[in-house]
Amino acid sequence: MNCYLGIDIGSISTKGVVIDEDNKIICSLYIWTEGSPINSVKKLVSELKKKIPSGYVVKGIGTTGSARKLIGLMMDANVVKNEITAHAVGTLSVNPNVHTILEIGGQDSKIIIIRDGVIVDYAMNTLCAAGTGSFLSSQAKRLDIPIEEFGKLALSSKNPAKIAARCTVFAESDLIHKAQVGYSKEDIVAGLCKSIVLNYLNNVGKGKKIIEPVVFQGGVSKNLGVLKYFKEVLGCDVTVDPNSHLMGALGIAILSHKNSDGRVYDLDIKDIEFKTVGNECGGCSNNCEILRIFKDKKLVDTWGSMCGKY
Repeated sequence: MNCYLGIDIGSISTKGVVIDEDNKIICSLYIWTEGSPINSVKKLVSELKKKIPSGYVVKGIGTTGSARKLIGLMMDANVVKNEITAHAVGTLSVNPNVHTILEIGGQDSKIIIIRDGVIVDYAMNTLCAAGTGSFLSSQAKRLDIPIEEFGKLALSSKNPAKIAARCTVFAESDLIHKAQVGYSKEDIVAGLCKSIVLNYLNNVGKGKKIIEPVVFQGGVSKNLGVLKYFKEVLGCDVTVDPNSHLMGALGIAILSHKNSDGRVYDLDIKDIEFKTVGNECGGCSNNCEILRIFKDKKLVDTWGSMCGKY
């Protein structure tokens, strides 16, 4: 029996999904990237290999996320696509009528507008990570609250504090001020959750026509407080799939299935040596940073040349 592996490598987390011929999830895994996409993918693939039932052969591998090109080379993937495409394909496979995808991940957030099963518009956050998962985690540590309890605590608030979350620095100073004037932790947490929603809609969602059905994805979708305020501010139902955090990996697995070339993939990659060596080319005034990618000491690709020299 054939199966297909999709890997979504983000800055904070690495997700893997294995699907069968009917695009149904056989097994999945969600782990932290911990600053090393190569090591996290080695760990992810090693664990997924144990979970795949006997009798299945991997006939396709797809990669998406911020490190998709690097891991695509490492895994010899047959499909490498951006997160917008992967999230849309994954979502449409479980919710074919979706019109709006709200996604908030570890360090980025995006909105995808779909009409009749086709992406018609999208937007991503810019340089600031305010309102993302890493922002929430840092505030949870500051308040000494387990991030898993953050959303539940927000639901118990009767008077959310007003937090300015357009900038991480301002949000932190505002949060400290609210604590110093006596706001309870639940009111501060609720205020943070609401400010994330308002920040997202005023920046990422600015100018976008958000209509139902609306789905919420990414690690932050598991935060019940953020979900509550999305529903409240938008004035409509917002759905969170049980696999909302895996939609990018699911989508890229489906694309690897569609584009399978018949190859059989070996998932035994723990001993592969994968290394990136960077140097500056002084051939002209551009001074491009040239990245040379080595797999088991063999040069497999070179990135970064503006003139095509490399």
